[in-house]
Amino acid sequence: MILEKIIKWFFKKSMEYRYFLRIVIFLSSAILLFPGIVGFSDASKIPAGHSKYSQVKAFQSSRNLVLHSASALVEDQLTGECFVQKQAEAIMPIASITKLMTAMIVLDAKLDLEESITIESEDVDTIRHSRSRLPVNTRITRGDALLLALMASENRAAHALGRTYPGGLHAFTSAMNAKAKSLGLNDTRFIDPAGIHCGNVSSAKDLARMVDAAYQYSIIREYTTCKETSIRAGRRILQFHNTNRLVGNPRWQIGLSKTGFIDEAGRCLVMQSQVAKRSVLIVLLDAQGKLTRYGDANRIKQWMESSKSPHQKNRG
Repeated sequence: MILEKIIKWFFKKSMEYRYFLRIVIFLSSAILLFPGIVGFSDASKIPAGHSKYSQVKAFQSSRNLVLHSASALVEDQLTGECFVQKQAEAIMPIASITKLMTAMIVLDAKLDLEESITIESEDVDTIRHSRSRLPVNTRITRGDALLLALMASENRAAHALGRTYPGGLHAFTSAMNAKAKSLGLNDTRFIDPAGIHCGNVSSAKDLARMVDAAYQYSIIREYTTCKETSIRAGRRILQFHNTNRLVGNPRWQIGLSKTGFIDEAGRCLVMQSQVAKRSVLIVLLDAQGKLTRYGDANRIKQWMESSKSPHQKNRG
């Protein structure tokens, strides 16, 4: 009798264990296959340095179009029609794209562009230790500083523009954030005028609005699409070139351009351009590799001009 009870007890426990084991296996499979339903995220897939901002991967943003920038937006400048959208609301560091807002603040203040300003030790980048061809004590006009900031993405020139603003850097960054708010850029924040700080953030959706706003300034259009220039710095004549290799390419009609790069932001590119007979705003953020952003821009252009594009089909 006792032996019979022992056998029944072991049998019961073994059945319970078998069911328990099945449940464990099922839940483990569910976690691996569907991490979202059990409270897990894709954070482990995000490369180091980008975990706070976006997930980086190749993405088929529209039929027959694959982009490698982490975030992208392409829309009609006049109608707002969106052609391409990929993580367009992700808030990310924007690096030197910041300089478009810097230029707008300088021009809004109607500061004298012929006035001479001096590059000082305060303008040296002590965060990234980025190189500059403008030595401390170099005297240039405010207009030339604006040109170098927009065309060659000169950090010292951009910082000097903010430093020499009435009220100094604090007043300048306050004006940048006030301007962003007035434009409805709710995802956008600025900490410095050069874009060196990773706290300068925005989204592709906001940046399309910012590029459109910057496009309304003829000087910004001219300076950002200038292919090269010479600046007198003391006794020397310095040559500077546009940081966007697409500027000057006969296949492109670019009305505004700005590049950006810091480690946290990856390589960024914003443009206004004529593509497939339409004025479009192109925003590409967090591209990994020096040529990826340009490759994505060329893929967008080719896609919009091809018969495979829904944009072309809709136009009959």
